[in-house]
Amino acid sequence: MSSFPALTGAEIRDRFLKFFAKRDHKVLPSASLVPEDPTVLLTIAGMLPFKPIFLGQKEAEVPRATTSQKCVRTNDIENVGRTARHHTFFEMLGNFSFGDYFKKEAIAWGWELVTKVYKLPSDRLVVSVFYEDDDAFAIWRDVIGIPAHRIQRMGEDNFWASGPTGPCGPCSEIFFDFKPEEGDDKIDLEDDSRFLEIYNLVFMELNRDANGHLTPLKKQNIDTGMGLERMAQVLQRVPNNYETDLIFPIIKTAADIAGIDYHKSNEKVKTSLKVIGDHVRAVVHMVADGITASNVGRGYVLRRLLRRVVRHGRLIGIEREFTTEVAETAIALSEAIYPNVRDRETAIKAELQREENRFLQTLERGEKLLAEILERPDTQSSKTIGGQDAFTLYDTYGFPLELTQEIAEEQGLTVDTEGFDAAMLEQQERSKEAHVDIDLMTQVNWSDLVKEVGKTEFLGYTHLSSDAQIKLMLVNGIRAESAHPGDRVRLILDRTPFYAESGGQVGDRGFISSENAIIRVDDVQKESDLFLHVGHVERGTVCVGEQINAQVGVSQRRRIQSHHTATHLLQAALKKIVDPNVSQAGSLVAADRLRFDFNLPRPVTADELQQIEAQINNWIAEAHTSHIAVMPIAEAKAKGAIAMFGEKYGAEVRVIDIPDVSMELCGGTHVTNTAEIGLFKIMSEAGVASGIRRIEAVAGQAVLDYLAVRDSVTRDLSDRFKVKPEEISDRITNLQNDLKTAQKQIESLQQELALTKAESLLAQAEPIGKHKILVAQLDNVDAESLKTAAENLLAKIGSGGVVLGSVPESGKVSLVAAFSGELNKQGLQAGKFIGAIAKICGGGGGGRPNLAQAGGKEPDKLPEALKVALEQLKKALTS
Repeated sequence: MSSFPALTGAEIRDRFLKFFAKRDHKVLPSASLVPEDPTVLLTIAGMLPFKPIFLGQKEAEVPRATTSQKCVRTNDIENVGRTARHHTFFEMLGNFSFGDYFKKEAIAWGWELVTKVYKLPSDRLVVSVFYEDDDAFAIWRDVIGIPAHRIQRMGEDNFWASGPTGPCGPCSEIFFDFKPEEGDDKIDLEDDSRFLEIYNLVFMELNRDANGHLTPLKKQNIDTGMGLERMAQVLQRVPNNYETDLIFPIIKTAADIAGIDYHKSNEKVKTSLKVIGDHVRAVVHMVADGITASNVGRGYVLRRLLRRVVRHGRLIGIEREFTTEVAETAIALSEAIYPNVRDRETAIKAELQREENRFLQTLERGEKLLAEILERPDTQSSKTIGGQDAFTLYDTYGFPLELTQEIAEEQGLTVDTEGFDAAMLEQQERSKEAHVDIDLMTQVNWSDLVKEVGKTEFLGYTHLSSDAQIKLMLVNGIRAESAHPGDRVRLILDRTPFYAESGGQVGDRGFISSENAIIRVDDVQKESDLFLHVGHVERGTVCVGEQINAQVGVSQRRRIQSHHTATHLLQAALKKIVDPNVSQAGSLVAADRLRFDFNLPRPVTADELQQIEAQINNWIAEAHTSHIAVMPIAEAKAKGAIAMFGEKYGAEVRVIDIPDVSMELCGGTHVTNTAEIGLFKIMSEAGVASGIRRIEAVAGQAVLDYLAVRDSVTRDLSDRFKVKPEEISDRITNLQNDLKTAQKQIESLQQELALTKAESLLAQAEPIGKHKILVAQLDNVDAESLKTAAENLLAKIGSGGVVLGSVPESGKVSLVAAFSGELNKQGLQAGKFIGAIAKICGGGGGGRPNLAQAGGKEPDKLPEALKVALEQLKKALTS
């Protein structure tokens, strides 16, 4: 690699801009990372500032331009630091023509720049073109003089677009070959270890609208992009972009702070250092362009990047604040070309320091809880962090889900994201009207508030109604002295009978009333020693300091008490009947049902469920008295009390003891005697995560509600089928059997029809040398029938290949390829072939060398895909 000069990042940038300046291009400054285009969150490409020009919405001030544009993309954030070339922040060198020159000039200048200015040997370069772009192929071969075998025709990856809508067109890329010794007969541009794309020439001639339709632009344009970091890797002869002079000084600063040597570190530490180097560049430029951290939009992108910096700093041993120090290095590296980073130095460092301090507090609290979750037996056995746990980290500790996922991955674990989404949805449904309040209340210092208004005295174990005084009020999320009809409020009282959501039990509902007002309470939450009564004013005006009466909804409380005590009975029954090692992994105690999650590596059998249900109903009928006592936690544990999942315990604990049945630590509300529960009924049992099962059940009045619905359904089915209720099951079984028989008959007829249709295609088979090929579309044929048809046709053709496509009733594309052994010997494999073809239809697939199936989501692209398949088969068999 000694045949070309080693250039600094600054020299590469400077030579690029000067090269095109000499060719009448106006050198323009980089646009902001905050784009004018409202459809894009951040500047993600060098051409974005010129998008209105390419669309014809704005006249270009100059016919040609060249820039070094700063960009931020986060779609590949997981690959940052793990690969040689992925970044969130990067600089894109580009030259642009606005209806001036086109392919011939762009290709010639691109080749001259790479080979004459940067002096890269031509035998180390390979180019690609869009498979339909014969003009570009001819220019590279006939004008530039590149051998045809070093010009690769590529698929949709070589059709460039600025986004889902907007300017687009075919492109041509220049790749650098790191392993020329492997020879020209093994050129595979998808091999990242050998080939690196260094220059992309986009021939901007089309516009894609919101419906995906392509129309010609008024003028043909040129948009090119050369990744500065990639070219620096090549010219500076380093193994990855991070070890160039553009980024490595930032990495070294972080390594020095951590007291480590990058080059002597293991890959895990190197990855963290690379993440820091990349992300610090991004946040410095984002803040310099006016972006501040927030929970939405580009502000969230900034916050996420900065938090990853802090997290990876911790991973390499940095326990103190450090972001401003590495930011200083990033500023020094960039100020010559982007002077605004130095001009905004104070703002940048202040933003980084503020966010770092805030996140360090979050990190400390969240990491402590996460460590406990990781050490739990259920987590270790399932190799999964439960969705509810991940949500608690997010909701209570501000721990981002992606951070939990990142830490889990480091430990060889996964996160139950479906469970997380379900917990998120549940919370949104519970408090969708109060989200403004919640956002504001997360900023409250609860310790200071307790000092201001005093603790809330909880009376709810013995009272369902009490007099109280309003100590603090939030109206529509803002602290206020009074509230009026329709206002959404949060009230803190000096005393309350309302139970606040805790330990799986939902908060009470009810009313708060005064002489002049009525407030409906929808939920009660607890923060520190304060109870927040969430609701809305139904009538009158209510004021801070006013004396009120707080009344819990009696019916709802009784339902909740029945479900909570039933949950204790359920855990006891599981331990007795299924496995004594069963332990709780989550719960919900509501008025309409209970949900109990527990660790078990297998499903609970139907027989076991019947035994559990019978045992609990026996305990209910035996009328066991609940003994409730407060005692030192050591004494409670000595007595054998079980700790409830998710509860936090102090020196003294509350023990719910149902003698000879259950003894648990619990702060919830319960019946005084099991007979008050009435009935217990299991609704469902299912797995929710690896090694975690869930039982949903109803108790008391909720059982009658549950049975009423089932009885109504049973009556309806009995009337429809004209049978007795006990005969419904047999009737449904008979209908299912009839349906299966009919389906098999339909499938058989469909296959016969497909074969009949296929027979008519034999005349279309084309001879190619000693082989025959057949590429065709069959209308409305399912995947299995299409496969059968392809195999049948190949058997009749003999040596050759069959490619069939169809769009069945599902509306999705179905593709199949069947190749004879002779084609396999020539290197054609059905799986690889049909998988590549399916990409044209927005899908994929694969299979064996002789037979493979694939699918796609874009049926309108099927004719195009089959056309490409025919061309590629012909090319492969004639070359």
